[in-house]
Amino acid sequence: MDISAQQEQALLEKIKQKAAEYSAEYRAVRHHLHANPELSYQEFETSAFVREHLRKLGIPFTILATTGVVGLIEGREPNSRCIALRADMDALPIQEENEVPYKSTRPGIMHACGHDVHTSCLLGAAKILQELRTEWTGSIKLIFQPGEEKNPGGASFMIRDGVLKNPVPAAIFGLHVHPQLAVGQVSFRAGKVMASADEIYITLKGKGGHAAAPNLTTDTLLVASHIVIALQQVISRNRNPQQPSVLSITSIQGGHTTNVIPSEVKMMGTFRAMDETWRFQAHELIRNIVEGTAHAMGAEVQLHIDVGYPTVYNNEALHEKAKTLAIAYMGPEKVEETELRMGAEDFGYYSQQIPGCFYRIGVMNKERGIVSGVHTPTFDIDESAIENGIGMMACFGALANL
Repeated sequence: MDISAQQEQALLEKIKQKAAEYSAEYRAVRHHLHANPELSYQEFETSAFVREHLRKLGIPFTILATTGVVGLIEGREPNSRCIALRADMDALPIQEENEVPYKSTRPGIMHACGHDVHTSCLLGAAKILQELRTEWTGSIKLIFQPGEEKNPGGASFMIRDGVLKNPVPAAIFGLHVHPQLAVGQVSFRAGKVMASADEIYITLKGKGGHAAAPNLTTDTLLVASHIVIALQQVISRNRNPQQPSVLSITSIQGGHTTNVIPSEVKMMGTFRAMDETWRFQAHELIRNIVEGTAHAMGAEVQLHIDVGYPTVYNNEALHEKAKTLAIAYMGPEKVEETELRMGAEDFGYYSQQIPGCFYRIGVMNKERGIVSGVHTPTFDIDESAIENGIGMMACFGALANL
């Protein structure tokens, strides 16, 4: 199964040549996907497009989680190892403001997080890997996943439906566009990469009444204010200072005029952590503080913590292999370290089950004004990044091994 350094370099060069050759084709694929975005768990046309593309490439596939697609490419000795490559397919409920030929044709829906890029890169890598399948060993699972943007995360449904079985991948790779990283660069990080993300929903109820007679009411807004302040001790006095974590209450909704104390107030927020043990300890602290404060002030309370994506953890050995391949493919000056991020990604479901490597490709081009962040109405990429995205995915599929 092992190949010599000379053979590895020769295969890298072939992949690089093919990535350059197919770059224009997969820019066009990206344009089609960008112009026709679909929201989480509604990726029916995108799924059909992916399946048709795989069919033309002669790659067999199955459908999981309604709109998910899993292709399988077999190389030499297909049972000797299996590597999974993952791309997400869903878009966001954002109205696009870019004036480009491939602008979204669907009002209020936009590929503002680069999933059209991810899908295009994996389709391009699939074409290369299929053409070179006699030159690498093992098998490769191509995972086109729905619903990354919406709890509980499409990855959880793909795993539920068996994406990590028959064959069982030894490792999984996922890429993400990085609008703060210059095009032509890639970045990696070992260990903790991204945070878990849980949603907090609180409903407070009490006797409302005239604002001039607060003694005859339960002031739900005052209760809400005390809860916001009290929750900060979860982070400031309970968290290990060496462990990154965030708790933010982002919405308080209650009342509609100046002289009425409302009988109901709703609150929302997010909790993020880098450690799974601390994560669930914090849930209990949040529950105790919210319920204790509300009851002490005479209010009824309902608390729901919607458990979301787990932390993204990059296996150290797999990270080293990926970084080494990236340096061989792109050159050491093109490979950087990814910063620790409190954002979340449902790739964490995979990396909690099997060794994973979640890496980023640069898409920023300041000279061309391509600088907008993800989840904004002006997000776009320097499309020369697609060539790198295709090539890196193909490299990891063909050559990564633990």
